[in-house]
Amino acid sequence: MSNLRTIKERIFKAKDFVIACHRNPDGDCIGSLLALGLGLKTLKKRVIMVSQDGVPLSYRGLPGANKITRRLGKVPDMAITVDCNSKEMVGRPFKTIRKAKYLLEIDHHEFREPYGNMFLIDTKAASVGEMVYKLLYYLRIGITKEIAENILTSIIVETNSFRLPTVKPATFNICYKLQKTGVDFHKISETVYWSKTKQAVILSGICMSKLEFSRNGQIAWSIVSKKDFSSVKGRDEDVDPVANDILAIKAIKIAVLFREKSQNILRVSLRAKGGINVASLAYKYGGGGHFDSAGCQITNTKKEIRGFIEAAKRLLR
Repeated sequence: MSNLRTIKERIFKAKDFVIACHRNPDGDCIGSLLALGLGLKTLKKRVIMVSQDGVPLSYRGLPGANKITRRLGKVPDMAITVDCNSKEMVGRPFKTIRKAKYLLEIDHHEFREPYGNMFLIDTKAASVGEMVYKLLYYLRIGITKEIAENILTSIIVETNSFRLPTVKPATFNICYKLQKTGVDFHKISETVYWSKTKQAVILSGICMSKLEFSRNGQIAWSIVSKKDFSSVKGRDEDVDPVANDILAIKAIKIAVLFREKSQNILRVSLRAKGGINVASLAYKYGGGGHFDSAGCQITNTKKEIRGFIEAAKRLLR
């Protein structure tokens, strides 16, 4: 981890910032991106917030979300990435931000491939939103209601609504302080977990109907095809919760969701419980993540899928 004082000095010295999140963004990185961006703007900094794949529908109502862009122009004085464990996760914007004099990584993944020259890493943090909150506090940037809404979204999403073992007393203490700004916790929670599109519900049913199980019943997997998506005019984000839903099945220890991205590529979402390290499996295939939540891409062939499931079985041993 870089010295916080050094980070503070360089943030105050820089005028132009680019903040980037990872490909296929979730609520943690979008919330963190927006909270940090809004915070730096209170210091009269010029801030560009970028997401290669835009903003998922669920998070477009967050304060500042309409300011997120997909492309970058000039090289900033300082670049910051949130929730990215490798330069590949940043995607296309990395070509520009790598040229910045200072590149700060803010992340909490256990498996990482460093790419910046400044680091704010805490693998014990429940979310990157927590880390952004602490950084803003250290910079003496006041937490507005808008910033609070973004940080709270990050925490709720990344902790699966406070259900994961990464939740600590500090997590609840931060949420308590965020709620004092007047932010509507119920509205955020309802938007994230209790509001689904028709397409999401139908696709979830399709995925569940295709479930396959290992012989011992501890691994379950499903494949959602491009044809499935097009049949209901669904989006990739519509099936984001499905891996967690599969993991909720009694006796399941590893859940795998394959999404057909093209004729040649499958995007893989991995979830686990019982201390099983699925990030190590994702890492072997060029991906990464957390011990119990990870992702990667594999070749879209039956042989590759079988090989991947066999590798998942070895984790149980």
